[in-house]
Amino acid sequence: MAKVVIYTTTICPYCVRAKMLLQKKGVAYEEINVGNDHEMRIKLVEMTRQRTVPQIFINDRSIGGCDELYALERQGALDPLLAQ
Repeated sequence: MAKVVIYTTTICPYCVRAKMLLQKKGVAYEEINVGNDHEMRIKLVEMTRQRTVPQIFINDRSIGGCDELYALERQGALDPLLAQ
């Protein structure tokens, strides 16, 4: 099973939606809340060049946010990524 890390904030509907899809698929993930961690938020921007959350990594590869996660699901490309 793939290693999944999702960077979130507490009050973020897109974060909730992304986590719901992962949970529905039975995927274990590590959640890192960057809402009150300014240094981690800066590091996340450096890693992804994005200021929004969620930011999702599968096997240390940034796949983007909630919209990108659902796009992979619609394309049938998410399950193969998660199976690695």
